[in-house]
Amino acid sequence: MDQRGKNDRPALALILFGSPGSGKGTQSKFLVEWLGIPQISTGDMLRDQMRRGTEIGKSISRIMKAGQLVSDELVNKLVEDRIAQPDCKRGYILDGYPRTSGQAEVLMEMLRRVGTEEVVIHLVVDYNVIISRLTGRRVCPKCGTLYNASSRPSLKDGICDLDGETLVVREDDKEEVVRARLEEYERLTWPLLQFFEGASERMYHVDASTRKPEAVFAEIQARMNALGFGDLGVGDSGVGELGVRS
Repeated sequence: MDQRGKNDRPALALILFGSPGSGKGTQSKFLVEWLGIPQISTGDMLRDQMRRGTEIGKSISRIMKAGQLVSDELVNKLVEDRIAQPDCKRGYILDGYPRTSGQAEVLMEMLRRVGTEEVVIHLVVDYNVIISRLTGRRVCPKCGTLYNASSRPSLKDGICDLDGETLVVREDDKEEVVRARLEEYERLTWPLLQFFEGASERMYHVDASTRKPEAVFAEIQARMNALGFGDLGVGDSGVGELGVRS
């Protein structure tokens, strides 16, 4: 059965790509608040199945404990079941899916079968900018407040403003780890971007290297409005009303 959004137009599947440090999480929050549609994370779905102890969750747990990857077939099934839920009738934002070209092919088939229109947004950030963003991050081990040596430094170098604790570099933010994560992202994502370049007429590359999150979001909004999806929005279209967080 066809999924229909506001004014009887096709529902929206917003597929958001962005490397670690690209600001994808921030843009996802803006989009959820503006459009009023859910963000769907396959990672969250897998964890939820395991937490609830379902048969699928038990299977996932066994697979992960064995150090294996959850199959495309299982992930596709979880996504298909999730997007059939009532809160996805108008649309949804896909985060972390698809991860493989096989998943992407199945997704496009699913969307066409139910009459949903995809929009693919790729947040493009210069490699060196990402390295600087992620390796500059510092965190308070006591309260968890996040700082950045260049963009959001603490008042006193290396000391948390709130409780005076010495800031630390998380393991994930060490340069060698960051570079490995970026190389893995590029290896996995490049084929997907090439796939959508050929499979979708609504794929856009948005520069997120040096502009503020509000400016990046404004460009995404403009593209969505031009496609006619702005009328999905339940919030004000101005970023000033969205409680923007960097």
